[in-house]
Amino acid sequence: MKKLFKLSILALLFIVASCNAPVDKNPEFEANVETAKSFMIAHGTDDIAAQTEMLHNDLLWQPPMYGADQYGKAEHIEALKVYQNMLDDILYTADNWLPGVNAETGELDGSVRTYGTWTGVHVETGQAFSLTSYHTMDFTDGKISAGGDYFDVGGFFASFESATE
Repeated sequence: MKKLFKLSILALLFIVASCNAPVDKNPEFEANVETAKSFMIAHGTDDIAAQTEMLHNDLLWQPPMYGADQYGKAEHIEALKVYQNMLDDILYTADNWLPGVNAETGELDGSVRTYGTWTGVHVETGQAFSLTSYHTMDFTDGKISAGGDYFDVGGFFASFESATE
């Protein structure tokens, strides 16, 4: 009976210790988070030159539009300009900055995921907005090389149309 009790205690301690074990982060994750934050800040200040410098030449991006195909760096820069011309006082408030994993291995790969809220003002209508979103960013050589934006882009644009009617 004592052996069973000791074995149970030992098993319980092992389970508790394994639950509290720290997760090793990819060594590039913290630097990539800072790049991701800088990218979002540059978007809010309409600093397209700074954003362009943070994008890898081989960028592959998933835009938020239904059925849209991924596109490259030049197209993403143009999309960023559309938002910056259409909106003022853009601010991203992150709920979190999370590490991503390699889809094939499940290992932490230095990529960044973030949930948060964009706020600002639509230039044409003067209407304030608050848009909940999710963004992913993969990195190559310290630059954003892939990722995507996930939010209700149709509802977002429609909200401004209804304000002009």
